[in-house]
Parts: sequence; structure tokens; C-alpha cells
Amino acid sequence: MEEENLSAAEKWPRMTKFMLSAFAAALAEIVTFPLDLTKTRLQIQGELTHQLHGERKNVPYKGMVRTAIGIVTEEGPLKLWQGVTPAIYRHIVYSGVRMLAYEQLRDSVLGRNEDGSFPMWKASVGAMLSGAIGQFFASPTDLVKVQMQMEGKRRLEGKPPRVQGPFHAFVKILSEGGVRGLWAGWVPNVQRAALVNLGDLTTYDTVKHFLLRNTLLPDNSICHGLASICSGLVAAIVGTPADVVKTRIMNQPTDAKGRGLLYKSSVDCLIQAIRNEGFGSLYKGFIPTWMRMAPWSLTFWLSFEQIRRMLGVSSF
Repeated sequence: MEEENLSAAEKWPRMTKFMLSAFAAALAEIVTFPLDLTKTRLQIQGELTHQLHGERKNVPYKGMVRTAIGIVTEEGPLKLWQGVTPAIYRHIVYSGVRMLAYEQLRDSVLGRNEDGSFPMWKASVGAMLSGAIGQFFASPTDLVKVQMQMEGKRRLEGKPPRVQGPFHAFVKILSEGGVRGLWAGWVPNVQRAALVNLGDLTTYDTVKHFLLRNTLLPDNSICHGLASICSGLVAAIVGTPADVVKTRIMNQPTDAKGRGLLYKSSVDCLIQAIRNEGFGSLYKGFIPTWMRMAPWSLTFWLSFEQIRRMLGVSSF
């Protein structure tokens, strides 16, 4: 009789945590996606995409605002959400897996201290592992998302479109590169996710519980908001260089066997970016990255914590 009276959250705690993580992440993605598109355009346009022919191309936009205005005026306001569908698919997998994995690592594998605290070194290990695992499973959707985002830029350059939609992009990648092609660029993807989660999950978990232990703040939206602001900033600082490398590798042209024509590896991409464009190129798009991560983090963590409370799940 007692089991029949249990709520769905109590019967299936892991599934409940997965679903609410995915929902909160999808909401945050929809709200902040235009900034993600702007960031991707900024990172790509500085690249020497024509180096195979020995020529450079002038960048069409300079700065986040001009890039966003250019997209709206030349392609239409709805293009700011081009690629949002695969982005949502990605976060259903990525955020669902990473959040569930982190909680399992924190509570069952790595373990808290006797006083209930979670040391920063354990939080860092758990965050990087969970981010890497989540991103590995979500890499195919990330590849589709980046290709969808760049279709508008290809049309303006007079190039034929590569894909007509998320499903067509998925089928095209699968037909050209096989199952392995769906994981093109997975190494920088996973590296980037590990670093971002090092900044995001570690910072949020550490700052939140620091505030609860050392201030008079209760476990409410103010505490969650302060922790999320810190996590968004640290995640942007740590993750932007890996994000630049990841985006360039995933967007480079490939040969018939699906191998990249511009970069041999993420390390090669990193070296070429610094050699040709300077160290600052690794932080190209940092402002839109941070300006996206800040509201994304705020939206995600606030909604995530509130939904947990509504469903009777313990606070993160």
C-alpha cells in the first residue's frame, strides 16, 4: 500500500531527475539560443576557411551586436533560432546525462564528507567526468546543430546549402561518414564539455553550499541566482578556448572519407589558431559566450531547482 502511494519522483528518482534536467536545459536553450548563434558566427568568420586556395576572406561582421543585426537584416529575425531544434535535442541528452551522472558520482561514488560537504577536488573530478560522458552521447546532435547554424552564412556567400533541416543533416552525415561520422569532432567536444562543466557544475555546487554554510541565506532563488551567476562566468572563462577549437573542427570541410581538410586534430587547430591569429583568437566570441552562459545558467539553475522542489525532489 505504501508503494502505491509513492509519487512518480519517488518511484523513479533517476528518470525524474533526468527529465527535469532536460526540461530546464531546453527552456534555457530556447531563451538564449540567439546568443549561441551569434557566438558561432563570430568564431567561424575569423577562420582561414580559404587557406586551401592560399587566400583570405574579409570578415563580414565585427562584434556581437553587429553580427546579430546583420543576421536579422540580411536573413530575417527567425534565423536567430536556426538550429534550435537539434540544440534542444542535444540538451535533452547532454544535460539529462551530465546532471544525473554528477549527482550519482557526488552522492554514491566519490561521496561527501561526514559533515555533508563536498570537497572542491571531488566536485571538479565529478563535474569533468559527467560533462565528458554527457557530451560523448550528445556529440551527433551537436554536430547537426553547428551545421544548421552555418547554413545562413553559406547562402549569403552564394554557396549551395548543405542541409535542408535537422533530419536531413543527420541523414547526410550518416550517409557520407557512416556511424563514425556522427562523432566527428567528438574529442574537442568532450574536452570542451569537461572544461565547461568544471566551471559550471563545480562552481555552482561549491558556491551554493558555501553560501548556505557561511551566510544567513536560505536555500532559495537568491542563493541559486548568486551561485548561477558565478558558475556562468567561470564556465565561459574556462570553456571558450575549447569551444573555439571544437566549432572550427566541426565546421571544416572533409574529404570523401570524412577526414578534416584543415586540421589534423584539436591540438593542430589550437596551434594554427594561435600562430595565424594570435592567442586572442582563442577568446574570439568570449563576450557573447559569457553573455549567453550567464542568462543560460541563471535560467537553467533557477528553473531546475524550482522544478525539483515542485516535484518533491531534494534540492541540488
